[in-house]
Order: sequence, then C-alpha cells, then structure tokens
Amino acid sequence: MKKVRITVKRTAHYPDLIERYENPIEHACDMKEGQVFTANGWQRPEGFCESAWETLSPFVLALSHGAKDFYGGWMKDPRSAMISCNDGFRPVSFLLEATDEDAD
Repeated sequence: MKKVRITVKRTAHYPDLIERYENPIEHACDMKEGQVFTANGWQRPEGFCESAWETLSPFVLALSHGAKDFYGGWMKDPRSAMISCNDGFRPVSFLLEATDEDAD
C-alpha cells in the first residue's frame, strides 16, 4: 500500500446560495488553496476535513492499492484523480496522487 498526496487546488464560495438556502454556520471550512496533506494508505490525514474525507476516501483507498485510470482514463496522470468535496455552498477541489512511498 502506498501513501497518497492530497493537494487543495481550488476553493469556491457561493454567497447567493448560502444566503438563500443555508442556515447560518459559524465555521464551515479550513481548506486553503495550496495545502498539501499525505494520506498514509487508508488513514485520514490529521487536520483534514471529515466531510471531505467521506467523499475522497474511496479514491484514496483505491489509489493507495494501485488503482489507476478511473472512469476510462479521464486524468492525464493515470495514478491521480481530481475530486471535489460534497459541500455545494463551498466546494473544494482536491488533486489526489499516488506516491511511490510505502504507507506505514
């Protein structure tokens, strides 16, 4: 099993949707563009959003076990995936990349 690098590539914010549909939330997301996390195989990296992990974890698990060419090869790098979290108000796009480093 390999480690997987998770890089925050883009964050979005839709204030019109938030104002219209969301109940006020004091604190929703800490992800910043450029942040890099390393998943040790199947383990959620410390400080990584739990909600985002629920969306990403199946892809992280697959990549850590050698999977590639998701969805018929949509990624230029077959050992990667671009996945967004499930927050429709503040979606975050993550680049997942299998590394050659063995998980602990």
